[in-house]
Amino acid sequence: MQDLSTFLDSASAQAIGAAIASGQTSSLAVTEWFLARIARDNGGEAGLNCVRSIAPRALDEARQADAELAAGQVRGPLHGVPYLLKDNIFTRDGSPASAGCRALAGFVPSYEATLVRRLRDAGAVLLGKTNLTEFADFVADTMPSEFSGAGGVVRNPLGWRYDRGQGSSVGSASAVAARFCAFAIGTETQNSIQTPALQTSVAGFKPGVGRVSRHGVIPLVPSQDSPGVLALNAADCALVFAAISGADMHDTATLSARAFPTRASASLAGLRIGIPRRFMADNVLTDASKTAFDQALQALAQAGADIVDPCDLPSAGQLHEVRSCVFRSEFKASLNALLAQLQPCGIGSMQALIDWNRAHLDAIPYGQSLLEAANAAPDIESAQYVAERQRDMVLSLDDGIEAALKAGSADVLLAPMSAAAKCTGKAGAPVIAIALGVDTEGRPFGVTVFAAPGQDGLVLQAGELIEQLIGARVVAADAK
Repeated sequence: MQDLSTFLDSASAQAIGAAIASGQTSSLAVTEWFLARIARDNGGEAGLNCVRSIAPRALDEARQADAELAAGQVRGPLHGVPYLLKDNIFTRDGSPASAGCRALAGFVPSYEATLVRRLRDAGAVLLGKTNLTEFADFVADTMPSEFSGAGGVVRNPLGWRYDRGQGSSVGSASAVAARFCAFAIGTETQNSIQTPALQTSVAGFKPGVGRVSRHGVIPLVPSQDSPGVLALNAADCALVFAAISGADMHDTATLSARAFPTRASASLAGLRIGIPRRFMADNVLTDASKTAFDQALQALAQAGADIVDPCDLPSAGQLHEVRSCVFRSEFKASLNALLAQLQPCGIGSMQALIDWNRAHLDAIPYGQSLLEAANAAPDIESAQYVAERQRDMVLSLDDGIEAALKAGSADVLLAPMSAAAKCTGKAGAPVIAIALGVDTEGRPFGVTVFAAPGQDGLVLQAGELIEQLIGARVVAADAK
């Protein structure tokens, strides 16, 4: 094969797995290369600071993967492939899981997340943990996405800042773009995979809620939380999703998750793509990005896709304006339950966490307004919570995604950047982010493809077809 460094600079997870399986390289060589890249580019004043910790058994896992392959034991296409994991996900290798919170910086879980076990069963090699926006960006309403009290500032390899509201899986996105791993695991509640992916020009897939177990993942809003994948392309997202999805008795949402078949045709011809304009595309398109978006739609139409434009959500205006207690109420209930059970670093409740922060103000330079608001939120048993959660679902799904798909006879919906994040989050719907190069101002540009819950396979299939036609990643010169 070509020089290993040249290969790994741009190879997909699928290609890396194939090279390891064929004996062209070894898991150990690939793992050592990624660890060396992390050591070179992650630390220091100019470093990306996207990797928080290195897994203590990474090299041992790589050696084990090679030994199994040599003995004829093949676990699948991810066998020996190195990955990174967002630091709100539990492992059982002695690595801490802080959720970006300094008060929990030393917390070492006693059990591992289901998705980690499934990746280990698939033969993937855990390289370490990535930094994230503290508590998945629900600490302070002025805190930029690049920051956490435990991890500091994460930098984007493309040179742009991860600013306020740009999603919490910033470390995972940065690591994939910088070639610190073959793929990374993130989590999304509303925009935390799709937005960092688009801002970093990589692919990101958030499965529908219940398709991937949240057992061993520090929660934010359980009705919306979903672990997912950041990778170089949509095909890798599908590959990893296949490994981590499935029913889990530790997460009852996975027991009732519905899955619908994909389209019989594996081409863009006849794929009906709806374009939500009102309060979606219209809200985010600028003079610089409108040209890129229009060109993307023209290319899809020329390739045979049926573009339904507009294909608006009937509830778009109400959904745009709606505010609810769901985030605050579910965060309080779920975090209190986890803290009471595990007592990490002696913190047994949200109130105890708030008190710790007040005693260590240097850990929260942007304050903790969202934490305090969550602590004062209505209980999940309250009539207010029940009514507002039901309203969220009606606006985002019944009168939202499902209504738009039906009205336009569309297979999927497509929006510029993360314009649909609020809707896909509240609906618990699958969504994939696809990089399309840059807009006319040179900023990363891309689209999200989404559909109703249960249609993960269709979203992945459509995303891959769209990416094959018009996908274009931006690669920073200093990331190589």
